[in-house]
Formats: sequence, C-alpha cells, structure tokens
Amino acid sequence: MGTNAQVLVKASIDRDKILVGDSIVLTLDVRAPLGEDLSWFNLDTLPHFEFLDKGKIDTVEGVDGKKWVQQLVITSYDSGYWQIPILSMKVGGKTYYSDSLGVQVTYANADLSADYKDIKEIEDVPNTDTNYIPWIIGAVTLVAIVILVLLLYRKKKAIPVAVPVAVKLTPFEEAMQALEALRQKDLPHKGAIKEYYTGLNDILRVFVQRKLNIASREKTNEELIIALKKQRMHEEYFQALSDALRMADFVKFARYEPGIADNEKNFTIIETAIKTLNNIA
Repeated sequence: MGTNAQVLVKASIDRDKILVGDSIVLTLDVRAPLGEDLSWFNLDTLPHFEFLDKGKIDTVEGVDGKKWVQQLVITSYDSGYWQIPILSMKVGGKTYYSDSLGVQVTYANADLSADYKDIKEIEDVPNTDTNYIPWIIGAVTLVAIVILVLLLYRKKKAIPVAVPVAVKLTPFEEAMQALEALRQKDLPHKGAIKEYYTGLNDILRVFVQRKLNIASREKTNEELIIALKKQRMHEEYFQALSDALRMADFVKFARYEPGIADNEKNFTIIETAIKTLNNIA
C-alpha cells in the first residue's frame, strides 16, 4: 500500500441462510499501511448469535502494506432474519467500520405422519427366557433342602445360596423402558423442561453407544449428528432427529422453552429414531 495506501475494512460470511444451530464462518479482513497502530474489533457478543470458535488473527506484511485476517465460527439458536451488526476498529487513531451482514435462520420441516420408507416393520421375537424359571425354582428348592438337612444333623454353617444373575436387556429394550419411564414422570407439566430434554438426549446417547458402538457420550450433539449421518436413515427422519437434538441444546444452553406440542413431537422423534436405528443397524 505504501504511504498513499488506503485502509480497507471488510467483513464477509460463507453463507447467508442456515438451519437453527448450523455454523457460519465470519471472516474479518483489514488492510492498512505499514507502521500504523491498530485496535482490533470488539468481539465480546453479537446479538442473536453465539461464538463457537474465535480463530487467531493472521498477519501478512508486504512492501505495500500489512494485512490482518481473522475467521470466527458462529451460530444462532433463534429463528428469523438477523443482522450481524456493523463492527468498528481503529487504525492510526481513526475509526473504520465493516458492513452489516444479513442471515436467515430457519427450522427444517419434517412430516412425521408419513409411513416408514425402505425399513422393515418391527417383528415380535418370542421371549424364551421364562422357560428356565421352573429349573431355577427347582434348583433353589433343592439347595434349601440341603441347607436345612445340614443345619439339623451336622450343626454346620449354612451354605450360601448363589443369587441368579439378572438377564441383561438389549439396547432397544433398555431404551424403550427408559422412554416410558420418562413419559410417566410427566416432567414438562411440572416445569422441568431441561430435565425432560436431558433425559431424551441421554436415552438416545446410551442406545447409540450400546447398539452402534459409537462413543456418543463423549460427543456434542453436533458431533453426534455428524456420526449418525453415516447410518442408513431416511433423509426426512435424519433431519427431524437433527432438529430434535438441536432443540435439546436450545433448552439446555439458551434457556429456550418449547410448547407442549413441541415436547410431544420431539419425544416421538427420539422414539422413532431409536426404532429406525435398531432396524437398520
């Protein structure tokens, strides 16, 4: 730029329309003459947006001036059309401004009333575990008789009776029982919205970890969405599940309070997702 070089301040985004919870890359680009004092943008908050990552400020010097570039990853949990406001910074004691940038933030629509597509219906499997009950009762009775005989005739210490090990539930059975238990608690009507969505989230995470061997408890919801995208879910149901997980984040981190219909809808989405993943895994 040299001594006659101008100061250029520019802000840009990689896209201007996203779904709620999606990320945007905001790039700040400043060019000024060499030797000028610079005071960077104040990036504490952006109305309707949250910072996911603030990249470092990269600088490049040339014979005609100096260039500063910073990339910030932001997201929004509020649906609507929002403006990234004008940002100000100083070069050589003079204030310069970036342009404001508009972003449309929307929810994705999903028709949950449609039939399953390309997925087999759930088949009932006969439960054969109860066939062993008579044998267990007989074994316990025999042990009891032996202990009684030893106590009466030999005056010896009773032989401890081994406790049968409980049958472990399958991931699907465990998830269905947990969902029914959560429904019975009726948390939304008690005002415990955060506990309700945390419960839905945890039930799905435990199922995914046990059924799909995905370390879901160590992932954020956005990371979990990326991992589940590799499964053979129908796009419509995958998008609905993504929205439900993002809604759980809104409730936990943005103190969002969904309506009664949304609570029932997201319960159904999680339940449907577990059934779908159980069939295709």
